Amino acid sequence: MSIGNSPEDERPFEDGRSEEGHEEEARPSVGRALQQARIAAGLTVDDVSSATRVRIAIVHAIEADDFTPCGGDVYARGHIRTLAKAVHIDPVPLLARYDDDHGGRPAPTPAAPLFEAERIRPERRGPNWTAAMVAAIVAVVGFVGFTAFKGGDSDSDATSVAQGASPSTSKPAKPTPSHTDSATPKSDPSDSAIAAAPQDKVTVQVSAVDGRSWISAKDHNGRMLFDGLLKKGESKTFQDSSKVNLILGDAGAIQLYVNGKKIEDDFQPGAVERLTYTKGDPEVG
Repeated sequence: MSIGNSPEDERPFEDGRSEEGHEEEARPSVGRALQQARIAAGLTVDDVSSATRVRIAIVHAIEADDFTPCGGDVYARGHIRTLAKAVHIDPVPLLARYDDDHGGRPAPTPAAPLFEAERIRPERRGPNWTAAMVAAIVAVVGFVGFTAFKGGDSDSDATSVAQGASPSTSKPAKPTPSHTDSATPKSDPSDSAIAAAPQDKVTVQVSAVDGRSWISAKDHNGRMLFDGLLKKGESKTFQDSSKVNLILGDAGAIQLYVNGKKIEDDFQPGAVERLTYTKGDPEVG
């Protein structure tokens, strides 16, 4: 007894079915074709990932015909072409099959972004959120200085604080270390900087604390904020006016802070997670 229409089914064709119908059923999906070619070439998923620099999680997803982690049709077609060359098969039929299954070929895009998508590198292509966080800290320091100025006993103390000179009393001196720390270059803002972010925005900090992970982040308009590999010890911070969409290639390696609060979800190692956070997250209760 045979279950389904497996390509390996060697039963003779029934007379009542056309040869073209059998050819359509026997033709494997894009992911299945890449997997069969890889096995026939004697390669493992690790071998293909090392040769193409396409993440292992993405290779597994494509072989399972899940193209969501690719980040769009243009990137998916680029990955299909790269993987097909690595397992020594012609990518043209696979691209045609992908286009048939996903609504046709996408509009042409410049070659440079496609090349960068196929060769994932930890690039900093998003807006300079560090500068925005520094500006927020400076605003907080200014408010503290103004409060100290109002509580001062003499006009000379108020003048020194307003001009940025070292104040003579102990109370206005508190903002000085924070201002010095904020001027030191950092790759990502601290937790206190996230807490000082404007309340009318959503701020998400992604940190690779237990290993490296591929991540993708988009704003509420679907614009790509980041798409690449986050190495162990690195962090990225994303901010939008209403919503941040995330895809985590290895959620177990990631620690999330949303709007200054730690997310306590028990993500499993190697699990792919698709998350969306808004200004109201994390919810209370």
